[in-house]
Amino acid sequence: MNTIVGRITKNAEIKTLANNRQVVNFSVAVNDYYKNKQGEKIEQTTYFNCAYWISSKIAEYLTIGTLVELSGKISSSAWIGKDGEIKSGLNLNTSRIKFHGKGKSDQTTKITNNPTTAKPQKNQAFADDLEDDLPF
Repeated sequence: MNTIVGRITKNAEIKTLANNRQVVNFSVAVNDYYKNKQGEKIEQTTYFNCAYWISSKIAEYLTIGTLVELSGKISSSAWIGKDGEIKSGLNLNTSRIKFHGKGKSDQTTKITNNPTTAKPQKNQAFADDLEDDLPF
């Protein structure tokens, strides 16, 4: 199981297969920073093509620019493009999605293998702490 954190680069698309099974396809950009020998900060971006098979309802929340944490199995693929050039890509068969930023919803949301949790849940970590009895 691998975990990546990145931003959605285009809105998710739902594809229906011949057996009526649905898959949600989307892509994510992951930024990494390092310093070269001259001490300059270098940014490197890696793109992942992602597939989520558990629930197609999640697609409406996977919108461009949304910061997500994804867990799943990473694989690579290679092909020859229409221009005759060799192309390659990284794929993530996603099994868990956690939202960290603004998209259609500015709530923190966690989606797991349980389809019943596919609805966003508002993060209320401190909602019950409105009345505290701290001495200061």
